[in-house]
Amino acid sequence: MTTTVKDVIKVLEDFAPKSYAFDGDPIGLHVGSMDSKVKNVMVALDVLEEVVDEAVEKNVDLIVAHHPLIFKPLKSIDTNSEKGRIVQKLLKHNISVYATHTNLDIASGGVNDMLMNQLNITDSEVLVQTGEDSLYKLVIYVPDTHEDQLRDALSDAGAGHIGDYSHCTFNMHGTGTFKPLEGADPYIGNQGDLEKVSEIKMETIVPASILDEVIKAAIEAHPYEEMAYDVFPEKLEGFTRGLGRIGKLDQPVSLKDFSEQVKEAFDVPFVRMVGDSSKTVKNVAVIGGDGNKYIHHAKVKGADVLITGDIYYHTAHDALGMGLSMIDPGHHIEKVMKTELAKILSERSHHLNVEYISSEKITEPFRLI
Repeated sequence: MTTTVKDVIKVLEDFAPKSYAFDGDPIGLHVGSMDSKVKNVMVALDVLEEVVDEAVEKNVDLIVAHHPLIFKPLKSIDTNSEKGRIVQKLLKHNISVYATHTNLDIASGGVNDMLMNQLNITDSEVLVQTGEDSLYKLVIYVPDTHEDQLRDALSDAGAGHIGDYSHCTFNMHGTGTFKPLEGADPYIGNQGDLEKVSEIKMETIVPASILDEVIKAAIEAHPYEEMAYDVFPEKLEGFTRGLGRIGKLDQPVSLKDFSEQVKEAFDVPFVRMVGDSSKTVKNVAVIGGDGNKYIHHAKVKGADVLITGDIYYHTAHDALGMGLSMIDPGHHIEKVMKTELAKILSERSHHLNVEYISSEKITEPFRLI
């Protein structure tokens, strides 16, 4: 089976929907075609010239990047400039580029969850709410022979995920009846004959944002010409989505000791610390990238310390004034997404003939002297 950029992006957007992104965030396809064939995908933090050279060397067909290649519209493509050379090389070697930015930050299991996992904080919640997915109950009737196939398809499409559990369904055995009429092409039975089939009534929970995709996946996995199903709105609280995460350490530690832990966890040569080094830290907030404008959210949520990059001088003073400590390990700690997203996409692409790798290039621009 031939895999295209469109096929890979569908898997990516099932995980980090475009609708999650901030308004004006230039996510999506930056270079190339959705119809281009893909065998090798490289996940990168930044699309710099050395990253493109790496992609050429490794016969990559698609680069999935966290930071968009084109943040502002290009007035020209001057091949004497770095940006122009990058675009020229990408087109010459038929390499497409797709950016997944704030939608990947916000997605469950995305960048901010990856950062929390690096700190061994596994029980966390959203720091800054940006939306909520209402829930639906999806009920599908499927013959016994295809029960497992349908359940796997639903789970792969994002249905039936509750907390740390997947494949969550409730199933009841029963008898389905139908009579194929003229023009029908039944999987079971013959035209004009009433059929009685042992079937499973399978119920699962689906977030509103992926309902259409889940139903489409179910229809593709279902053996019948016409799949029988019901959709019911749920009054249960939906899934909160948003930027950043906040959670608790297993044991309180001093700000100084925790800063050392952050330095080690993110494999950085130094961190900048704001606050009393002897202060006890228990509640930890994390925002990948530049989280300066969210110090008030962290304080209101009860954070003792906010970990984020690019801390401004005046923001540090404001945080001190409100009793919030801060740790700045740099913007580049988002590099964790390279290996983690490659792993996630690989696990979700078992139906595609494609290989995922992570870029080995270090795109941290700062050097210590």
